[in-house]
Amino acid sequence: MINVSLRQLRYFDALARHGHFGRAAEACSISQPALSMQIKEMEEALGGVLLERSARQLRLTKFGEELLQRVRDILRSVDELGDFARASRDRLAGRLRVGMIPTIAPYLLPKVIENLARLHPELDIHVRETLTPRLIKEVAEGRLDTAIVALPVSEPSLTEIALFKENFLLVRPGEQAGTPVPSRESLREMKLLLLEEGHCFRDQALSFCNMHTSPPREMLDASSLSTLVQMVGAGIGVTLIPEMAVAVETRSASVSVARFKNPQPSRTIGMVWRKTSPLARQLAQISDVVCLSAGKERPRQPIAPALRRLTG
Repeated sequence: MINVSLRQLRYFDALARHGHFGRAAEACSISQPALSMQIKEMEEALGGVLLERSARQLRLTKFGEELLQRVRDILRSVDELGDFARASRDRLAGRLRVGMIPTIAPYLLPKVIENLARLHPELDIHVRETLTPRLIKEVAEGRLDTAIVALPVSEPSLTEIALFKENFLLVRPGEQAGTPVPSRESLREMKLLLLEEGHCFRDQALSFCNMHTSPPREMLDASSLSTLVQMVGAGIGVTLIPEMAVAVETRSASVSVARFKNPQPSRTIGMVWRKTSPLARQLAQISDVVCLSAGKERPRQPIAPALRRLTG
């Protein structure tokens, strides 16, 4: 019988994710020599080399690549045992791993955490903020329980629950307050500031302006909504931001905010989780808390009794 421990499988998964012994060791909270020894013992037990080691990089061998998916399937199944045990309880408790995209997390997360702590004090909430493709991958692999993203994600293995819609607003220099709001066609002729590639919000803004096939004459990129708004305040151009970000991002910038004419550009915010997750019922309850935290309510969906205590 092959003697490989669950701990060794987790170490191997960490190495595959980080591609570096030092970073993987840090993530696993062990020393680098101890991690190297555990991987060596795993290779000896399996009778094959898992990694190509060099001074500059770390690569999986063909055997390692073939083994990796099986290892992750095992780890996901083990993690779901704990989820199954938690799902059998009447209350929400234990670890909850939540992902959020950067154009949502700074504005919605504080209220979500506050309400979850009040309603479900036994939850141990871990938050991960990163871009949508990475969140979807980590939810699918079982490294996150759920993620709050812009829909659709169209991943067959995941359940998608729409929570609420949110409009995009136009941010212009302060001296332009009260002037006519440009049409989407007019935006194509302006210096439009957008988030850098990889952000779904960038794609949504480009879609509204119909710029996918014909790029604008001048367009600058930034890594955060805060930077975009400050650039607008400096007179560099104009931008679009989601409505939930307006109060936070415009309070210290000399800008004006305006709504577009109907139909206004918007996005649908939702939650995703694995279709096989034993926590599906509990995650549906948490989705109600997220709606409440955003000041939104899904139509024709009753709010759980516990939430009514927060709304008075």
